[in-house]
Formats: sequence, structure tokens, C-alpha cells
Amino acid sequence: MFGSGMMDKLNAMKGLAEESKKRLDTISVEGEAGGGLMRIELTGNRNFKSISINADHTQMSKEDLEDLFSVALERALENANKINEQEVMSSARNMFPGL
Repeated sequence: MFGSGMMDKLNAMKGLAEESKKRLDTISVEGEAGGGLMRIELTGNRNFKSISINADHTQMSKEDLEDLFSVALERALENANKINEQEVMSSARNMFPGL
């Protein structure tokens, strides 16, 4: 069904994907909200690393904290998606020169 050349390419693609995943695990991205009141850190693979609340959360309503968290998480995910997309495109260019 597949020739050895095709299997070699598939194995090479799998190897590149694994390398990309490892690289993305070493990259950290952040999202913040409220002028830095809340920061969320993720890896390039969108895995959670940390959260920091830089305000007196006892003086904030539950809804305000939830809003800050939602905005910070969304921004962190956007940044992780950008990094992830760049890594995938870089790997694709290495596999398929001329892209």
C-alpha cells in the first residue's frame, strides 16, 4: 500500500511533530488582565503553568475575579496559539521546502 519512501516520510513527519511538541513544552507564554492584576502562564502546548493575582482579592467581587481570570486565560491561550502555529509552520517548511 505505502512504499518505503512514503513510510520514511511519515516517520520523519512524526519525528518532527515530537520535536515540535518538546520545544513547545519549553516555551512559556502569558496572558494578563486588569493592568497586571491577574497573570496566567501556559506552555506553548497550552498546558497550565501558573497563575498570579497581584491585587487584594478579598476586596474584589467573585464576578470581578472571574472576569479577570477569563480575560487573562483567553490572552494566554491566544499567545500560546500564535507560538504553536509558528512552530507548526516552521516544521512544515523544514519538511516541505518551498512552502
